[in-house]
Amino acid sequence: MFAGLSGWVANARCRLAVIPLALGFTLASAAAAGVASPANAADPTGFRFQIVTADDSGVTRRIADDLYKQLVPIFGGFRTELAQHRRMVYVAIGPVALRNVAARKCDCVVIAAFTSSQVWRSVTEGLLPARALSMTAIYAEPAPVDQLRLIELLYKRPVRVAAIVSSNTGFLKPTLQGIAEIEHYDPSEDINVVLNRIGKTEVLLAMPDRSVYNTENVRNILLSTYRHNQAVIGFSADMVMAGALATTYSTIEQINAQVADVANEFVATGELAPPQFPRYFSTVINEGVARSLDVAVDDAARHFTRRPPVRRR
Repeated sequence: MFAGLSGWVANARCRLAVIPLALGFTLASAAAAGVASPANAADPTGFRFQIVTADDSGVTRRIADDLYKQLVPIFGGFRTELAQHRRMVYVAIGPVALRNVAARKCDCVVIAAFTSSQVWRSVTEGLLPARALSMTAIYAEPAPVDQLRLIELLYKRPVRVAAIVSSNTGFLKPTLQGIAEIEHYDPSEDINVVLNRIGKTEVLLAMPDRSVYNTENVRNILLSTYRHNQAVIGFSADMVMAGALATTYSTIEQINAQVADVANEFVATGELAPPQFPRYFSTVINEGVARSLDVAVDDAARHFTRRPPVRRR
């Protein structure tokens, strides 16, 4: 069984270069602006939006183009010539764009996307309370509750689940409480020592934490858990390709749909939703790893998904 995993983890170090997309995208470039008019907004001048990015890659353009199409119907009610009188809603794509808009002094609202909860917290924890309240985010990583449901669908019985957190992700402990056995990791210690402490659990729920899941540790984590007949529930599709058992993940269009939900609610009510995990998602399973771990995968697990409603554009 151990030898069987080598084919999946031999390239784990290079695959991990892609995994940070789930830890927090570093996307950006200039993008489109629109205008808005909520029927019951207190400010009669309404809102306008701008998509803020930090590069002009193909992925960035795809995100911005799709997001623009989803936001225009929401922000399209006021006459264009009055746009300068409307309150700005910035949609920040990736950590760099988030840092840029967070530093701006303006009466504006920020919706961040494609940024992990860890990065979001690092950017916002030093802001003044009033500024922080004008910002929200759709996190890049899967919701722990959806990951737990995926585990239930895969195993079809109660299993012990562990999660490794560091000081960078300690804020997730309340979210993980009751879901997983939480093990703290200090970067000064050997990751194998921590893995041995969770050796009796059946599943490791991986959270995006660069202190834990980095190029130095990820191969040891995948090999050690495999030796212990433990499954890893990853936090990105790339991690599953590298040797994790499965994960829920959100596509560009699914994240953008949730951004549109948050923007629409704010425009309609003036209330900004709190930061949140992805609402819409799909599932990817490494069938080879599942067979090696004697996990019988059925269609209920393969098709575990939550899709956004179809909207008119």
